[in-house]
Amino acid sequence: MQELQALPQGKLLINTINAHSYNTARKDTPFAEALEGGDALIPDGMSIVKACKWIGAKSQPTCRIAGWDLFCYEMGRTKGTVMFLGSSEQTLQKIKDKAKEQYPDLNIVTYSPPYKPEFSPEDSAAMVKAVNDANPDLLWIGMTAPKQEKWTYQHWAELDIHCHCGTIGAVFDFFAGNMQRAPLWWQQHGLEWLYRLIKEPRRMWRRYIIGNAKFLLYMIGEK
Repeated sequence: MQELQALPQGKLLINTINAHSYNTARKDTPFAEALEGGDALIPDGMSIVKACKWIGAKSQPTCRIAGWDLFCYEMGRTKGTVMFLGSSEQTLQKIKDKAKEQYPDLNIVTYSPPYKPEFSPEDSAAMVKAVNDANPDLLWIGMTAPKQEKWTYQHWAELDIHCHCGTIGAVFDFFAGNMQRAPLWWQQHGLEWLYRLIKEPRRMWRRYIIGNAKFLLYMIGEK
């Protein structure tokens, strides 16, 4: 919490990193540039925290800060307009309804971009315009990694905003109620990945079983 409180005010791009996104960045140069080019990179995974210590990295995070933690912190301290860019109209409506209950003093603005592997210049221009017209006091981007990080970094200079911006992916679904986070005990012991694997083995086995082994090999190489 102290590290989040230490983030400066104003226009700030905040990304998160875990073992999966690290693996992806090793073979996706634009994604790696987007992560490194942001203003803050938050360790959303105990694997990152432990790996930084093990390899003697310059950055030594002491604990995991999940995208959900960032979301709750920023929503709790923000006043004015919060914009959610990404996801479907149905999910965004759920977000609006829940935010009205939990954060009644906030003005919630949403924009659902088209579902495409890549956005056209016209799509991106419309998204940038929507953000600038909203002039938010807090901006969330949720289009899944690495798409959300690459798009935000690519268009960062065009976003005429004065606030923090977080690329938080699955948090949109967590807050909307589409997905359920692991119970607190699993979170506290760095086992949220295992909970998701148990819940969705067919979808997550490659990401966590193969991906975690690959991440370990990468860290051995860094060592």
